[in-house]
Amino acid sequence: MDDNKQNMQSRKWWKEAVVYQIYPRSFKDSNNDGIGDLRGIISKLDYLKELGINVVWLSPVYKSPNDDNGYDVSDYFDIMDEFGTLEDWQELIDGLHKRDIRLIMDLVVNHTSDEHQWFIESKSSVDNPYRDYYFWSDGKNNMEPNNWSSAFGGPAWKYDENTKQYYLHIFSKKQVDLRWDNPNVRKDIYQMMKWWLDKGVDGFRMDVINYISKEESLPDVETDQPGYHWGGKYFVNGPLLHEYLQEMNSEVLSKYDIMTVGETPNVTLEDAKLFADESRKELNMVFQFEHMDIDVGAGNKWETVSWTLPELKRIITKWQTDLVNGWNSIFFGSHDAPRIVSRFGDDGLYRVESAKMLATLLLTLKGTPYIYQGDEIGMTNVQFPVIDDYRDIEILNMYREAVFEKKLPVEQVMQAIYQKGRDNARTPLQWDDSIHGGFTKGVPWINVNPNYKAINVEKALENPDSIFHYYKKLIKLRKEYPAFVYGDYELFDADNEHIFAYKRSMGEESYFVVLNFSSGNVSYSLPDCLSINELLTGNYQLSDKDNKNNLKLNPYEARVYRLY
Repeated sequence: MDDNKQNMQSRKWWKEAVVYQIYPRSFKDSNNDGIGDLRGIISKLDYLKELGINVVWLSPVYKSPNDDNGYDVSDYFDIMDEFGTLEDWQELIDGLHKRDIRLIMDLVVNHTSDEHQWFIESKSSVDNPYRDYYFWSDGKNNMEPNNWSSAFGGPAWKYDENTKQYYLHIFSKKQVDLRWDNPNVRKDIYQMMKWWLDKGVDGFRMDVINYISKEESLPDVETDQPGYHWGGKYFVNGPLLHEYLQEMNSEVLSKYDIMTVGETPNVTLEDAKLFADESRKELNMVFQFEHMDIDVGAGNKWETVSWTLPELKRIITKWQTDLVNGWNSIFFGSHDAPRIVSRFGDDGLYRVESAKMLATLLLTLKGTPYIYQGDEIGMTNVQFPVIDDYRDIEILNMYREAVFEKKLPVEQVMQAIYQKGRDNARTPLQWDDSIHGGFTKGVPWINVNPNYKAINVEKALENPDSIFHYYKKLIKLRKEYPAFVYGDYELFDADNEHIFAYKRSMGEESYFVVLNFSSGNVSYSLPDCLSINELLTGNYQLSDKDNKNNLKLNPYEARVYRLY
């Protein structure tokens, strides 16, 4: 049985979904305190409905001291004061469901905040019942228990004066790693998940879920180099990870008709097959980052290298064709990544054209597509002049380490932030051309991108040729033609440095997508095996004289054809 027949036989709503990610802090502020909130989202539900998406992924709204913008949860059963109340949340999910839009929540269970009650109990004494909810250890030679580094710089351990031991934090020192090998931890997490699902939540995006299993002995990273080193080999896809996920599926996930997607950094194709194979009963799909790391240098994300289209095509094609018995998530932007038009397109002269071209790629690939807020209007990276304008803990820690410890030039460090900083995606959504882009009448928690007068929702809605309306058209196309969801994928001209061309086919239906990834005019000869029937959509107006066999493509042009 070919793949698309099998997929059609196992049709699921989450396979046919188009997901819109909301980063609540930056979406819409309703009370003018400068921080986006739940009531702000509620006020814009009709906007989401008009776009045509049918699932919202809500980044964390749980109670949190906000060391890492909500990814440090202090109470899983309550809402962050800045965002509103549980009553507001209930109104939000009811409003979404009324519009036939489902809601998935962020599940942050690799760690809690150090202000979570479990950790407060845990650090109170060495014999507290919650002590082994976290990783506690004696130091070695007046140093940390091992030489692991935190993802945000510095050691992955912090000393507690009260109990004279260190605790483990793979991320910020206020994000304390949970011991999943403790069955009580898992039991409490499962109860919490059921609590939200019983309230009507339609699924979870699971934050760094492949970090939850640590190698028991927590060994040092073997190296001759002094200092702290990334210990990922001892906790990324750790020894009991799949056992825990299968238990979670058995205890919780299998009892509801929901969608699950795991954030799984460093995951390989072979790993993903284990997570997403339906027969293994773990997750529906994962976020893999191979294409998102295409411009990352050997050292770390801040060392940017040039990427090539053939390499991007190779990565995408591998995941499109080789994820057997699994399901893809398709994304190019998120709260953790630069703006897609700045990274993969041209955010200057061809901003509109390249944003539409990238939308065409996103919405014609096999899998479940995710749109990050603001990408539907072509929002761009930002270049704030000074470090004090930035808010992200990762950016601030990197700057401190690079400038003050490594003595790198400020200009060099700021350039890296302009290209890769997470705050590029976190500037407020630009609603109109009023002060602060209509996001707030107060002082925004982070400055609005200065280009808001030219790039905003109001302008996009008024212009029938806008990026927004093009996204809307593509979403509608995807719903009308199941081949774009379930169909086979076939790449053409893998080595072409300017053109990304592929076929999607299912049964008697087949379609051809051709994308110009360059700022120049490019000629492309149609493969002999293909015969064009009609143009379904594109981001330029085509003349009647267009040759169907030798295509003349404008800068960043995208076309989707139906084939004979």
